[in-house]
Amino acid sequence: MTMRIPLSVPSVGPAERLAVSDAVDGGWIAPAGPELRRFEADLAARTGRARAVAVSSGTAALHLQLLAAGIGPGDRVLCPTLTYVATLNAVSYLGATPVLVDCDEGGTMAPDLVEAAFAAPERVGGPIAAVLPVDLYGKVADHDRLGALASRHGATLLVDAAESLGSRADGRPAGSQGRAAALSFNGNKIVTASAGGAVVTDDEELAERVLFLATQAREDAAHYLHREHGYNYRLSNILAALGRAQLGRLDEFLAARRAHRERYRALCARLPGVRILSGEDDAGDNCWLTVLVLDVDPAELAEALGAQGIETRRLFTPLHRQPLCADVRRVPRLVDGTAERLFDAALAVPSSPASSPEDVEEVCARIEAFVTGCRTRIRDGALGA
Repeated sequence: MTMRIPLSVPSVGPAERLAVSDAVDGGWIAPAGPELRRFEADLAARTGRARAVAVSSGTAALHLQLLAAGIGPGDRVLCPTLTYVATLNAVSYLGATPVLVDCDEGGTMAPDLVEAAFAAPERVGGPIAAVLPVDLYGKVADHDRLGALASRHGATLLVDAAESLGSRADGRPAGSQGRAAALSFNGNKIVTASAGGAVVTDDEELAERVLFLATQAREDAAHYLHREHGYNYRLSNILAALGRAQLGRLDEFLAARRAHRERYRALCARLPGVRILSGEDDAGDNCWLTVLVLDVDPAELAEALGAQGIETRRLFTPLHRQPLCADVRRVPRLVDGTAERLFDAALAVPSSPASSPEDVEEVCARIEAFVTGCRTRIRDGALGA
């Protein structure tokens, strides 16, 4: 059914329509052109980076930044178990071995477990070449500590910032951490180009390598010349125009999602046993999705809200619980149960700028009624027993 109050849908208006129309009228239909260059310049500025290379998806950005950083067969890459499968897939594309690491209570990669992996690499099958943390639901991971650990052990920090554009941590914008970071402009992200992604970096050599690989590894020659395999990963000029218009509205989107977050925070204050996944220290988060951790069954709550036309989503299933990762020898892991516990208790709730304050207030009221009703039934059942 069509959801009356969606989880996260794009807010598209006159600015986006004009930008796309101007790009079409300018004749730059092919995957190159002035809007692509301008979008990349704007992305670099917004993330505090020297360069941005826009590509066809966030997964392509992850793939290329790993490849350009020299990751390949036989390498081991630490990545979170609590993330979308694209993070793991990008590592696997290269013949490298993903090593799944559990999260902290805020949902991002646990530095203590990363330190344990470096201290005893035999636990994960050998030396670690790279660390690939994810800024989960807009919460920036502890890149300072993760980067220090990686540097100390000769590994590279590469960041999956697909969900954190517009976030800040320690005075720095999301995407500015690590040797490079990957962004996503999928339809449900905080800024969308309908599809697309980007690699942002201060490493000019890495940026040029990403650009080269994204354009079929075509050599600078008067004829078609290729010495190695490349990829058809470049973002189109028209989608870049849409993304650039969206990026110009980023602060508007941040304000709307932050306002929704504060309404959910007020709900948590009224409902002991319910909290926001990112915790109290989320002033710099982009609030892309608000995730509630509950003491009631999130599947039952999702069903009840869905019956009222309210869209929700369960937390990402921890990758170590996926059939894809059943072989521990092929996908080693360091897990302590935190991601599983959060998965069993958490639910993402409507967070879109397209939703009104009244929409979110209704969601809060229905969650409160459901949770209160569950607790009453449990109490009455206990008294009856």
